[in-house]
This record gives sequence, structure tokens and C-alpha cells, in this order.
Amino acid sequence: MPITLDKKKELVASLEGALKSANSVVFVKFDKLQVADVNTLRRTLQAQEVGYQVAKKTLLKRALVTNGVTGELPELPGQLAIAYSADLLAGAREVFAFQKTHKENVSIVGGVFEGKYMNASEMMSIATIPPLQTLRGMFVNIINSPIQRFAVVLEQIALAK
Repeated sequence: MPITLDKKKELVASLEGALKSANSVVFVKFDKLQVADVNTLRRTLQAQEVGYQVAKKTLLKRALVTNGVTGELPELPGQLAIAYSADLLAGAREVFAFQKTHKENVSIVGGVFEGKYMNASEMMSIATIPPLQTLRGMFVNIINSPIQRFAVVLEQIALAK
């Protein structure tokens, strides 16, 4: 059954609203995904305050044009959904984590990051950035490492005497 013009306008307006409030958008290709798996993905994304919406490609393209995204839109094959969030990394990271267990059914095909289109490889590199708390821990470890080594050297000198 075809979608009516009014319903299409409503869907485009919904997509425009979601895209306007989002700092990053991930284009997710899904194929033959079980309902239980979709529900698991939605719950996981919702826990991280990431929205998830299945969209027709033509309606999504209309919403993206009105949103003023720069660059070239990546190719969008197959059935498509978007994961959008105010957090720059959360959507890509969560979809990437879900994709690890469902390689045949889910894949990242591109996205929008800071107002620019990104292709699949660029979005995958964004998805692999660790969370902020992990990055802070890594930074503290880097700062602490020379101090620890210096303390070990001083201890060895003290033991040698």
C-alpha cells in the first residue's frame, strides 16, 4: 500500500526534527534482522540517548537537503535506518558494537558528523574512538607514566645503597 502525500510530509517533518536536534547521524543498512534483534538494538541505543528510525531513502534525502548538510551524500544501498544523537560519538559507537555480533545483517554505510557527510570508512573510524572517560584515563596514564618510572628508579637506587 503506497504512502499518502500527507503521511510523506509528516515523515519528512519527523526526520527533519530528528536531524536538526542531532550533532551526529549514522546511516545504518540492515537486512533480514530479526524483530528481537531490532528491539535489542533500539533498547541499547535508547539507553545511550540515541534515537533510531527506519526511513525511506527518498524521504531521508529530502530531510537532509533542508538541514543544510555539506559534502557529498554517500551511496545508501538496501534498507536504511538512521541513528541520531546529540552526543557526537554515541550513535556510531553503539551501532558499531551491535554490528560486531550481527555482521551479515547490520552495517554502517555513512553518516553526518558535525554538519558534513561522511562515508562508511570515516564513520567506522569515528565509531572506534573510545568513550570520554576512557580517553581521560589514558591521558592520566600517559602523564603518570614518567613519574612512576622515576619513582621506580629512585627505589632501585635506594635499594642499591
